[in-house]
Amino acid sequence: MTINPSIQNIKEILTPAVWEEVSVRLLSKMLSEMMYEDIIQPKEISYDMKQKSYLYELEVANQVIYTYEATKHLFDSYQVIPSSIKRVQGDTTTTATNPLQFLYELQPTIPMSGETAAHLIREYQQTLIADAHILHKKKTKQDLDLTALDYSDLEGMMEGHPWITYNKGRIGFSYEDYLTYAPEQQQATSFLWIAVRKDHTDLRFVEQVDLEALIQEEIGAELANEWKNQLVQDGHLTDDYIFMPVHEWQWDQYLIQMFAEQIATHVIIPMGRGTDEYLPQQSIRTFVNITRKDRYHVKLPMSILNTLVYRGLPSERTVLAPEITTYIQNIYRHDTFLHDEHRVILPGENASINLSHPYFEKIAGSPYQYLELLGCIWRESIYNLIDEGEQPITLASLLYVDGSGKPFIQSLIEKSGLSVEEWMKELFAVLLPPLLHYLYQYGVVFSPHGQNTILVLKDHRPHRLAIKDFVDDVNVSKYPLPELATLSDELRQVLRSEEPEGLCQFIFTGLFVCHFRYLGQLLEAHTGWSEQCFWKEVRSVIESYKKRFPQLEERFEVFDLLRPEFTKLCLNRNRMLDYGYGDDAERPHASEFGKVRNPLAMVAINQ
Repeated sequence: MTINPSIQNIKEILTPAVWEEVSVRLLSKMLSEMMYEDIIQPKEISYDMKQKSYLYELEVANQVIYTYEATKHLFDSYQVIPSSIKRVQGDTTTTATNPLQFLYELQPTIPMSGETAAHLIREYQQTLIADAHILHKKKTKQDLDLTALDYSDLEGMMEGHPWITYNKGRIGFSYEDYLTYAPEQQQATSFLWIAVRKDHTDLRFVEQVDLEALIQEEIGAELANEWKNQLVQDGHLTDDYIFMPVHEWQWDQYLIQMFAEQIATHVIIPMGRGTDEYLPQQSIRTFVNITRKDRYHVKLPMSILNTLVYRGLPSERTVLAPEITTYIQNIYRHDTFLHDEHRVILPGENASINLSHPYFEKIAGSPYQYLELLGCIWRESIYNLIDEGEQPITLASLLYVDGSGKPFIQSLIEKSGLSVEEWMKELFAVLLPPLLHYLYQYGVVFSPHGQNTILVLKDHRPHRLAIKDFVDDVNVSKYPLPELATLSDELRQVLRSEEPEGLCQFIFTGLFVCHFRYLGQLLEAHTGWSEQCFWKEVRSVIESYKKRFPQLEERFEVFDLLRPEFTKLCLNRNRMLDYGYGDDAERPHASEFGKVRNPLAMVAINQ
């Protein structure tokens, strides 16, 4: 009898030892991040001077108590020591390894609904399954040299959002889907292609791009001509249609069902499968062409629920992607600091197609997931934008620790021949000034978290910065600046405008809390370079930028990244306590709760 490959796969990977290891890691992360977000308030019992750790005690339902040790860090943050977690019930004390048990015992003690808790357990289960596969891969590939990996392959080694505890929930995926489409599975895929009537779609592209030629090149001339002939044979005019790719999962799960009328009336005509193969990046919905690396990276909607939101393509932003690209790149082209000195790379979202659903878009309050079903964005390939000898890596990869327990960043530093301090100074000098310049000079911010930020290395040293994904993450100042006067009415309606603190949050929370917080802790644990040294160097780069541009002094006060504290944005709290699993008309945003002390202010005090 033939055994289903997925059954054999899961029997090999989901073993008691692996499940316990990933479970206790998740439990540790849950406790750490719930403390950071003030979801739980355990009692501080004692301090161990030798270990520099605190003992905590947390009472949950049914007179159960969890005890554990944790170290304190900057940002009012904590790292729970996994091996220290104990569960106490009456006279019985056991080692705690079960995050799902912890969640249902915690749920009655915090304002989390039963509905939310049940859905969250589902997300945690699927996250644990993915973690088990990742751990198995790590253990079987301990000799893999990540410093030699190509950008697209390195993406497949990543482990998900460092802060969100349910970071690989991927509601909508079956196990077979997980094995086929999850980025860490590193399975190449090809796209299905459809022809859509132009009079039902919104087609946008930057001035220097011929959309029809772009699409023909993406498909390949021979196959494109074959499909055009097929349209003619079926009685259609080729000038009435344009080809666009769709993801096979989206086609099977959503598009056939949601757009059946359009298929029946030939607004949408399925054509066939393309020949190029692609690898999914961490966002799941963005793909790198590995058949022809010079071709566009393609962003397609996949309506799974993952890390707070459905991973569709918002219609209004898909339509404006090329215009946002033009706006951001025009700033770059006319600014010598960005263009000549830092040579920032801004992969353009050069063309987009959107086909809105004819009924969902007319319903007031329609769930946002139904407004993000069918579209495509073509983003310039990073491979076309780098020089010989340059190596692009995702910023998220700097947090990766391999199967032998060695951080990827440590391997890069060793190969560069620099000290930790020297390498980090180069990193901050590459990353921060361009982001600061867009903020202070132009009132524009990106969301420079680990997934959107590409670090370009040369000889294993930080060399240049690339920023991608404009369509979802460009925001502008609500505080009036003359540089924003030329912003079109159409862009003003779509781009989020933020008050000064809100604008600063994209750097403070998006980069500092969401990435640097973990990177500083990682370096201290593995290399001994302290968090205080880390943040002193970050502050030093900011101060140097200020000295370079004294004419922006008023803006440094308005957009103050050195302020003593910021509103604390919370990602786990959003799901667990505030938004839950609602199906609203607007995408959920990070929750706000309390304040977080700013290390950049604290290191100045300690100097």
